[in-house]
Amino acid sequence: MRLRKYRHILFSCFALGFVWKSVAFAGAFEYRLPDQRTAPATWNTLVGFAQVHTVGKNETLLDIARLYGLGFNEIELFHPGADPWIPEPGSDLAVPTEWILPLTKHQGIVINLPEMRLYRFFPRIRAVKTYPVGIGEQAGKTPEGTCWVVDRNVDPIWFVPASLREKYEVSMIPPGLENPLGKYWLGLSRKGYGIHGTNFAWCVGRAVSNGCIRLYPEHIEQLFRETPAGTWVEIVYEPVKVGFRRGEIFVEVHPDLYGRIHRMEEYAVQRLQESVSLRCVSMERLRTALEECNGVPVAVGSLKDLEGSENPLVWNSGRACSPDKSINGNHQKEEEKG
Repeated sequence: MRLRKYRHILFSCFALGFVWKSVAFAGAFEYRLPDQRTAPATWNTLVGFAQVHTVGKNETLLDIARLYGLGFNEIELFHPGADPWIPEPGSDLAVPTEWILPLTKHQGIVINLPEMRLYRFFPRIRAVKTYPVGIGEQAGKTPEGTCWVVDRNVDPIWFVPASLREKYEVSMIPPGLENPLGKYWLGLSRKGYGIHGTNFAWCVGRAVSNGCIRLYPEHIEQLFRETPAGTWVEIVYEPVKVGFRRGEIFVEVHPDLYGRIHRMEEYAVQRLQESVSLRCVSMERLRTALEECNGVPVAVGSLKDLEGSENPLVWNSGRACSPDKSINGNHQKEEEKG
């Protein structure tokens, strides 16, 4: 399944050897934002590396997704024809573990809703960790915007929203295996919303929550340890992302989950224009990426031909707005969305 397409990428990854390993084992990836003062070959906003997994006996695609830090949506998008419950044992499965960083301030926590993925930035050391997430369903969409972490709780109590009390037949659920918030809760300044674990791991990579952000239990434990109160949180909606690696231009296309983009090609061109001169881009490759829409970075052009003759950079990494300080941050006893 798409294994041949990944072999040349795997070879270059192995050539990087120790550098990649040291970053991966630390749980973070190094990045370098575009800069007018640096050569395009040094820009790196595409993190991770391609991998291949040999399917074991009784393994499902959900098991494999979790093993590699993916949501179910990511592995399903890349292997649309595969049976999620009975992939062929012994077969080699390409694993899409590469991501373009969203176009933001690259600070604190960034959550990109269409790809259902969270990025935890450490700008002082130019490193980022990334985790798959579950988000709000159509009837309870996760809102975009900026806020910050206001409280941190271990073994939180879930105060059930009025709209869900008929379903759960209770007004609150204490800590434990029945609590959908899991073991850790990072409450946000946006009233009622938070980032938390889950008691049902297969909801990660799906739009099934009432608006909150859900992580695998092992991931929320890591994120909780490295996220103090006051951490900036930005929730964005970017179904098309633009990135760079070693002088090449990439796009990553995801489904328009909430149906907010009316003309996807026009939107993609606009995103490219925010980052780079269109003279560097192949429109044919861009249209192919839009048609495939598989959540994997695709090379659509090169900066190398313009080096020395024209500065290709239009990068605008600071377009994000400041947090709305008027949002009430004290909501520990409010009903969490879940």
